[in-house]
Amino acid sequence: MNDYLTVGLRTVIIYLLILLVFRLMGKREVGELSVLDLVIFIMIGEMAALAIENFDKPIMHTVLPMLILMVIQIILAIASLKSTKVRKIIDGSPTVIVNKGKIDEAAMKSQRYNFDDLLMQLRAQNILSVSDVEYAILETSGELSVIEKKQVRKSDKTGPFPLILDGELLTSNLKYINKSPEWLMKQIEQKGYTDINLISFCSYIDGQLFIDEK
Repeated sequence: MNDYLTVGLRTVIIYLLILLVFRLMGKREVGELSVLDLVIFIMIGEMAALAIENFDKPIMHTVLPMLILMVIQIILAIASLKSTKVRKIIDGSPTVIVNKGKIDEAAMKSQRYNFDDLLMQLRAQNILSVSDVEYAILETSGELSVIEKKQVRKSDKTGPFPLILDGELLTSNLKYINKSPEWLMKQIEQKGYTDINLISFCSYIDGQLFIDEK
C-alpha cells in the first residue's frame, strides 16, 4: 500500500514541476518549439518516467536535474530575447526556398529539405503547382510560409521583408529587394533616425519602409 502512495505522490510532484516548467517557457504553439525546447521536453519526460518508476531512490535525484534544465531554459530564453545572435544560434533563421518564382536548390540543400517536402507542404496549403508560388519561406519551426503570385498581382506589393530586428541589420534580406546597407541607412537617416540600435523593427513593403522604435 505504501508503494502505491509513494508512486501517486511522486506522480503529482513531477506533474506539478513539469507544469511549472512549461508555464515558464511561455505561450508557444507546439509547432513553434525550437530544437532546444524539444530537447528539454524529451529530457524532462525521461527523467519524469524514471522518477516515478524508481520510487526506491530519492526523488531529489530527479527533481534537481529537472530544476537545472528549467534554469538553463529560462537563461537561454532571456538571452535570446536580448540578443539576435543568440536567437539565431538557438532557433536558426528562416530560409527562402522560392524567391520570385524561382526555386533555390542551394537553400533547400543547406536545410536538408527536398522537393517531396516542398510539394507536401504546398499541398497542405491547397497549392498544387510550384509555378503559382512567388515566395516560399521555410520558418525556423519547419513550417512553410507561402505567398502566391496571384496575391502579389492583387496587392501589387513587394515584400514584406524584415530589414532590422532588435537594432541589427539583416543584410541577407536586402539582396531580395536589390538594395544595399548604405541605401537603407540613408533612408533611415532621412526619416530622422541616426542610431540603428534605437530601432526595434524595420520592414520593406511596396517600396516603403515601416519603422518601429524601441
